[in-house]
Amino acid sequence: MISIFLIFSVCILFFINTMTNTLCVQKEIPEERQPKVFRTINILITILLVSSYIEILYT
Repeated sequence: MISIFLIFSVCILFFINTMTNTLCVQKEIPEERQPKVFRTINILITILLVSSYIEILYT
């Protein structure tokens, strides 16, 4: 179960980062702010994935 969820999580993070890059290009976010945007989104998505895994594990 954990291996399936890890593969799923990596795919989700990859696609979210791709969409974040597209957002940065479309909204013309300056280069110096882009790392902060990526870091924030990645942290929030990681929290979401961990909480989802914990919910699946205990239900």
